[in-house]
Amino acid sequence: MSPKKPRRRTRASRHALLAGLHRQLRPRTYLEVGVADGSSLRLSSARSVAIDPGYSITKELGAPVRLARTTSDEYFATTDPKEWLGGPVDLAFIDGMHLFEYALRDFINVEKHCRWSSVVVLDDMLPRDVDEAARDRHTHAWTGDVFRVADVLRDLRPDLTVLPVDTAPTGTVVVLGLDPASTVLSEAYDRIVADYVRDDPQPVPQDVLDRTGAWDAQRLLGRPVWGLLHRGDRPWRRRERGLAEIRQALAEPDQYRRRRRAAREWAQAKVRRIAPTP
Repeated sequence: MSPKKPRRRTRASRHALLAGLHRQLRPRTYLEVGVADGSSLRLSSARSVAIDPGYSITKELGAPVRLARTTSDEYFATTDPKEWLGGPVDLAFIDGMHLFEYALRDFINVEKHCRWSSVVVLDDMLPRDVDEAARDRHTHAWTGDVFRVADVLRDLRPDLTVLPVDTAPTGTVVVLGLDPASTVLSEAYDRIVADYVRDDPQPVPQDVLDRTGAWDAQRLLGRPVWGLLHRGDRPWRRRERGLAEIRQALAEPDQYRRRRRAAREWAQAKVRRIAPTP
């Protein structure tokens, strides 16, 4: 009997990752840049804002949505999404123009309307070849050079947690630990663009093409970080402590769960001690 061939791992799609984030994070508010036919927007059951100058929605939507038929630059220059959402953005999906400077501006603008516990997902961050990564599109599947945004976030914003995810077809990046008060990227924007925008063909690093170190989507969704982020709007939770908890929940999930369980049991015991006797 011939040995069985190892089963090939199936990559989760970007929409499967996004659906999992909606399920695990339970966001109260959602923002999307790049709507197209509504395939990702339909996954939201939260109060939502969706921005796209040329959307043509064919999917049934199940959430209260404010649609903006305009560019993201124009939208953020004139509108505060929190007014419609009723509070900061809990989950955002950026899938707009596939050029580095546009994606960077989208991230800068979205972060301003988040809290430290919000989650931002950037699409098309792991091109499969140099042709897909071209600024001048000449392929059906196209990422452009937005993959460079991850490098900028790692270099200039080491406070953020930047997680590449091995999703089909062209990869995603999940960003945690946001800081709406940060001006690092906006103040350095012109210099960043001058340093990072290059003529085609794009020199895509081999580790990006190979997806080295990228998370499996289901493995990432199984980490206990999402409950922490869902509770992040509580006023006593500070960003500095939250960043440390994010890192532990991702790197040491079992230890994090034990610590959380012990803290919960301690709190329950304390409540029982101070509860009045009937």
